[in-house]
Amino acid sequence: MTTAASARALDHPARDEIRLEAVLHALSDPVRLRIVREMAREDAELSCSYFDLPVTKSTTTHHFRVLREGGVIRQTYRGTAKLNALRGEDLDALFPGLLDAVLTAAEAQATRENDPA
Repeated sequence: MTTAASARALDHPARDEIRLEAVLHALSDPVRLRIVREMAREDAELSCSYFDLPVTKSTTTHHFRVLREGGVIRQTYRGTAKLNALRGEDLDALFPGLLDAVLTAAEAQATRENDPA
């Protein structure tokens, strides 16, 4: 791998390194939960610019980093875009039903609060 390519590689925990505590922490913030909900709904790799979040760009970057380091998402560079994908298969293998349960509960809460995201 060249230096330029390695500079654009992002660290992700391997499947067996993902910890429940890190996943729950990543999902505990409303903005991060909103990101995960949108990713699950779209079921595709999404660029960071896809998300219209009520926070600054630097705070958005922080939220994506917490999700990546917690093992919830995988980020890869494609050209100048950073694409984000939900690590649903990894999470389901490690914690069966957890992601679905969290997403179902988040949808129910959003419905109660009349939140379209």
